[in-house]
Amino acid sequence: MKDILRLSLVQSDLIWGDVKSNLEQFKQQLSELKGKSDLIVLPEMFNSGFMMSGKEDIASYTDMTVSWMCEQAKYLDSYIMGSFIVKEADSFYNRMYTVSPDGDISTYDKRHLFRMGNEHEHFSGGKEKGIVNIGEWRIRPIVCYDLRFPVWSRNQQDYDLLVCVANWPDARRDVWNTILKARALDNQAFVAGVNRVGIDGMNLAYAGDSALIDARGKVLAKCEDYKSNIQTTHISLDELRSFRTKFPVYLDADDFEIKL
Repeated sequence: MKDILRLSLVQSDLIWGDVKSNLEQFKQQLSELKGKSDLIVLPEMFNSGFMMSGKEDIASYTDMTVSWMCEQAKYLDSYIMGSFIVKEADSFYNRMYTVSPDGDISTYDKRHLFRMGNEHEHFSGGKEKGIVNIGEWRIRPIVCYDLRFPVWSRNQQDYDLLVCVANWPDARRDVWNTILKARALDNQAFVAGVNRVGIDGMNLAYAGDSALIDARGKVLAKCEDYKSNIQTTHISLDELRSFRTKFPVYLDADDFEIKL
C-alpha cells in the first residue's frame, strides 16, 4: 500500500441489544464509503452497545457479525475494525476484530476491564497486544478503558497508528479528549479514537468526540458532537517517519517489560 492511508471514523448511535438492527444501520451508513476508504473504524460493541446483562444472547451472534464484517470489507474494498462480545469456552471477551477486503481476520481482546462498571465481573481480559499490518502501516488496536494505561499502549517502535474504539460517556468527555492527545504525543504516532453517541440502555449519554490526532497532538479530524456522522481523512506515513527522524524522542525512552 502507498504512503497515504484513508481512514474513516464512524461515529454512530447504537440500538441497545439489537444486533440485526445495528448491522443493518451500519450497512446503510457505510455505503457512502465504497472505494473511498482504506480503514473503517466502528465503535466499541458496535452490534449491541456496551451491555453485560445480555452478553450470552449477544455472543450468539458472533458468526453473523464476523460474516457481516467480511461481506462489508469486501464490498467496500476496505479494512474494517470494531469490537463486540464473544464467548470462548466458558469465558466472555470484549473482542476487537479487524477484517480485510480479502477476508483475513485478526483479533485483540480488551485487556483493561472497567471495574467501576463491573466489567471485570462479566468478561475476561486479554493478554496479547497485537499489531495489524495494512501495507507498511503498523496499527495497534485498543479498546476504551485501555486508553487510560500508558504503559500498555507504549509505542516500542512497533506501531504507527493507535486505534481506540469506545463507549466513553459524556460525563468523562474531557478525560477522553485529553488522553487521546496525550497518547499521540507520548508515542509519536497517529491516534484515532472512535466513540458512540446517543443514550444507551442504562441511560448514559455519549457526546462522541471521535477524532484523529497526529504525532504533534494536532486534531486532524473530529466528528460532530452528539450526532452520527463519518469523517474520512488522509494520513501520511512518510510525514510521520520524517517527524520521528527530526525529533527522535523515542531514543531517550525508558526500557521496560510488561509481565502478563
